[in-house]
Amino acid sequence: MPPSSRRKDTPPPRTANSEADVLRGFLDYLRASIATKVDGAAEPQVRTSAVPSGTTLLGLLNHLIAVEKATFLGERATDWQATFQPAPEDSVADVVARYRATVDRANKVLDECTDLGAPLHRPGPSGASPSVRWALTHMIEETGRHAGHADILRELIDGTTGR
Repeated sequence: MPPSSRRKDTPPPRTANSEADVLRGFLDYLRASIATKVDGAAEPQVRTSAVPSGTTLLGLLNHLIAVEKATFLGERATDWQATFQPAPEDSVADVVARYRATVDRANKVLDECTDLGAPLHRPGPSGASPSVRWALTHMIEETGRHAGHADILRELIDGTTGR
């Protein structure tokens, strides 16, 4: 393993006191953390699993793109396991850019939501939509969980630690 590289830790966000501001602030904080963790990781290690589950750093971010799309944009994933596999031709920069673009699209949907208890209005197939509060909470949990995985995988790749 290469020598350890320590990134400056970024503290949790200080947001306004409204529930929506706190939820969105923490979600954006986690989104930025995982994008930064993947950005700049070396090929082919970013695609190589160092854990028995087969999870890879680039695969985690590719999966989060699908989760953001499903949660906020109404797109359906037919095979969730497949979302952990980026296309062979996708570079790290491609996947990071696609993640950031998906987050921007999701935030535009969220910008239109004024009531956290209301169903999330999203394009796509009709059916029961979760509340905005549930969607935000789920994405905080999902992104936080995978950001923790990404911390470990990035450290195994090149020794980089920190948020």
